[in-house]
Parts: sequence; structure tokens; C-alpha cells
Amino acid sequence: MDNSPSKKVWLKFKQNKLAFGGLIFILLLMLMGILGYLIMPDDSPNANVQTLQLNKKKPGSTFTFLITSRNPKVEKVNLLERMFYGQAPAFKGIPITSYKIEGDAVYVQEYIGDDEKAKETIYKLKDLCPSCVLPSKIGSPEAVFEKNNIYTRTYILGTDIYGRDLLSRLILGIRVSLSVGLMAVLISLFIGVSLGAIAGYFGGRVDASISWFMNVVWSLPSLLLVIAISFALGKGFWQIFIAVGLSTWVDVARLVRGQVMALKEVEFVEAARALGFSTARTIIKHILPNIAGPILVVASSNFASAILLETGLSFLGFGAQPPMPSWGSMIKEHYGYIIMDAAYLAVLPGLAIMFTVYAFNVLAIGLRDAFDVKGQNVTV
Repeated sequence: MDNSPSKKVWLKFKQNKLAFGGLIFILLLMLMGILGYLIMPDDSPNANVQTLQLNKKKPGSTFTFLITSRNPKVEKVNLLERMFYGQAPAFKGIPITSYKIEGDAVYVQEYIGDDEKAKETIYKLKDLCPSCVLPSKIGSPEAVFEKNNIYTRTYILGTDIYGRDLLSRLILGIRVSLSVGLMAVLISLFIGVSLGAIAGYFGGRVDASISWFMNVVWSLPSLLLVIAISFALGKGFWQIFIAVGLSTWVDVARLVRGQVMALKEVEFVEAARALGFSTARTIIKHILPNIAGPILVVASSNFASAILLETGLSFLGFGAQPPMPSWGSMIKEHYGYIIMDAAYLAVLPGLAIMFTVYAFNVLAIGLRDAFDVKGQNVTV
């Protein structure tokens, strides 16, 4: 039977059903974020195909489309490239309510609204479907036309104010939130662990100087600090990684400082010094592994904070820039419709933020209990 500390931590963590459920939810989000365009109804770059006639359509709405033109210059990308960057549309489609073919002409009635009726538009059959005027084994010109030029599409979560598929943009928003959270946590861990370990291990003036710097950063409101850093670095997706990471490292540094101060006088650290091990080796190989539990707990908590900061910045216009979808920017675009008949436009991204942050918070609580952070026993 495996009685290793990691096994015991995992078994104890699994007993917390809420935390385990949060972990499953986060893993599902990660899977959806990685698959990205492969599972999105709109796999165009940034899910940005706009059909203004279909703005603010209810979830579950189904429409018929007519392909009016094709672009043979669009190159079909491979599976991996499509998964990460999407596939540029090779055709243009318009929503229609009806069509009929008479001779060499196609009479189309476009969809312009539920309560409005558009005039019939006449297209030449050979312009829309060159193969329809050639002999075909498929059947009549009508059958060939329907196969090549007509398709239906269901908007599972409806459309936004620009007629874009809301489900696709919500899925793509997962990438923005999780990637910002991950990069921000990595940056905060690198800075926080480094400064905290140095301050806790050396003490004296080094500790006083680093602690003074930590207190200065700690006293600044996180959102204002991130906005100030964003002003300095500029608006953009990559800048937000650095801005959020530079504003969340103090929690890590304070925790590591306290843990290192408690551990630096124990026997195994004294033994490492007596054996002539370097300070860096003593900290990295002997002290930090013993405080991995508390660091993971604060990292999980910081992940949730980073997501909230990113969505707040996107809401204010400092985060991911259009047309890149972000849950915060989606709320900004649609919050005015909460009191109207399209509240779901702002409620759905809001729920996505709420459940994601809640999942990371319960994960942090589960890790805290599993590692027994409050009364943990140090192991060499």
C-alpha cells in the first residue's frame, strides 16, 4: 500500500466532495479551452462572424442560410492550426426565410426581422451554383442547389448584439481567463517565492527592505495597480499577463517569508549548512519542498483573483481588445440589456465568471484542508 505523503494528501482531498467537484469543473474548462475552435459552432478566428439581422436572438433559435459567394483563395488549415487559431470562412451566407428556383433565376426572401418582410432578391442560378446548370447524378437543379447552397444553423445560447454566436464566444473566453490566470500565477509565484524566501532566510536589513517594499505594494488597491501597469505597458492580451502577475505576488511573498522564517532553524536546514551546501540549494531543495502545500493553496486563491482582475479590466476596456472575446468585455457590451428582454447576454458570461472563481476558491479550501496548512507537520 502506498503511504507516501502525496498519496495521503490526495485521499484526503478526494473526501472533500465540493473541492473535488471544483477540480473536475476546472479540468473540463481546461479541456474546452484547449479544444477551442474544434468544438465551437463558429470556428472563425475570434468567433467573429457577424450577422446583424440576427442580433439578440433567443437561445435555441434556428435559421436557414443561403450561400451567396465563395472565396476559393481561403486556405484550409490543418487540425492543430484550426484548434488554436480557427478557420477563416470560405463562403458568405445570408439568413433567408424562403427561396424558389424558376428557370435560371433564384428568388430569395432575406430574413430582416421577425416582424418585417423583405422584398424578393433575384440571383442568377449559375452565379450562386455553377454546378446546378450542369448534368448531375444527384438529381434536379433544386436538389443540387439545396445541397450546395442551403444550410441551417441553430444558436444554442443565442446571439449577441452583433449577431455572433454566443456559445462560441463563451468557449473562447475560457482561453482568455484561464491563460491570464495561469500566466499571472506563474509570474506571481516566481516573484513572490524568490523575494519571500530571500527575506525569510536572510532576515535583518534584507528582510526589512523587502518587507517595506511588500507593504508598499500591499497598500495599493489591486485594480488601480493593474490599471496603472496597463497604462504603462499599453492595452492588450499579453500586457494583461504581466499587469495581473505584478499585482498578485505579495500574498505569495508574505506566506513564503513566514514559512521560511519558521523552517530555517530546524535540524535538517542546520545539517544542510553544516554539510556546506550553498544557500540557493538549501532554500530550493530543502526548504521550498516543505512549504509546497501552502504555496499551492495561495496559488489557487490567486488564480481566482487573477480571473476577477482580468474580467474587471476587460469590462473597463484595458483587457483583451476586440474582437477577442473576454467574459468581462461581453458583460460590458451587454449589461444594458439586463433590464430588457435579453438579460442572458450579460448573465451567461457573469455566471461563467462566478462558477469559475467559485471552483478555484473551493479548490483552494480543499487543498488547505488536505495539506493541513494550519497545523502541518514538517517532513524532510
